[in-house]
Amino acid sequence: MRIQDQIPVPWNTPGYRPSVRITCVPWRALEPEIEAWDALALNASEPNPFFESWYLLPSLQHLPATKDVMILRFEMDGMLAGVLPVRRAGRYYRWPIPNISSWVHENAFCGLPLVWRGAEAAFWQAVLDWADRHPGAGLFLHLQGLIGPGPILTALETVLDHSGRQAETVHFEERAMLAPDLAPEAYWEASLSAKKRKELRRQAKRLSDAGEVRFHRTGGPEDIGQWCADFLELERSGWKGRAGSALACAEGTAALFRESLLGAARRGRLERATLSLDGRPIAMLATFVTPPGAFSYKTAFDEAYARFSPGVLLQRENLALAEHAGVIWRDSCAAADHPMIDHIWRERRQVSRLSIAIGGRLRRTAFRHIVRRETARQPAGPRP
Repeated sequence: MRIQDQIPVPWNTPGYRPSVRITCVPWRALEPEIEAWDALALNASEPNPFFESWYLLPSLQHLPATKDVMILRFEMDGMLAGVLPVRRAGRYYRWPIPNISSWVHENAFCGLPLVWRGAEAAFWQAVLDWADRHPGAGLFLHLQGLIGPGPILTALETVLDHSGRQAETVHFEERAMLAPDLAPEAYWEASLSAKKRKELRRQAKRLSDAGEVRFHRTGGPEDIGQWCADFLELERSGWKGRAGSALACAEGTAALFRESLLGAARRGRLERATLSLDGRPIAMLATFVTPPGAFSYKTAFDEAYARFSPGVLLQRENLALAEHAGVIWRDSCAAADHPMIDHIWRERRQVSRLSIAIGGRLRRTAFRHIVRRETARQPAGPRP
């Protein structure tokens, strides 16, 4: 029987007490567990493609400064039921304060752990117990890129409340998401003014006068090597290339992009959209499909055609074809207050960072003073 065909006893069944184990292992220790890891992703309480095997492993293999990243490996009844990358940090942003932090990088847009559905509370209890027993020099646990509300953060809130453990939201923002309750055309009309829609129709007409305009969307691995090469070149040709932040500006991020897209495509987790003019891509979008949601991972457009708004036109076409089996929302992965997508996608996702007390009395007293000073400087709102 394949791992993904095994259906465990529901771990939240009243009266059922599964065996629980959590270990902190080098990330390479999970390389032989790809099948179990992929099964966890397909049965996760909430999706996070950035912690799936096909994205996290290339991140750790190709990005700099990953040697000290470890994996909290959680199992219940002998099955892999939770994954969270962590590191012991000597600094807390610009301050020399040691802590245990979840690990995310600038091209990972969600920090929720992968947790098997029904195991959320047991996972968090195990993580906090582990941090209490093995704090090292760390004064607290810091969780980044938390997205909510949802079952994972709800379970964390419950565990924290039951234990009386102090936790504070130290950063909070919102970013655009698409969760329409309208048909695509009605949603488009509700999002943009009649004047803006008229201008976009004019731009689309002017672009079609310049040559043959085509929109193409695919999900498989066919021709993915060329598609990735086209995307990397398109992104590097614009402002990100000039700023040195394009994926192709570093071999590590370019390799991560190529390998993660191939891994996602082979698992049916990728959607690629292209707007082309006379066969040449002028806007491209890569989306990770992780039902019940999807993550708009990376987009790029040709700035030579900026007067035609190719990125917006691509989003317009993509919105009309956004229906995907099992997908009810799409995360923009964009910065808060993004000047383009915020005007098209009207719903919002909450993204936060949370710091949690660990260890004994002295460590928790130190944490209380640290977090009091931090939140006094920059209040972040209530705990998620």
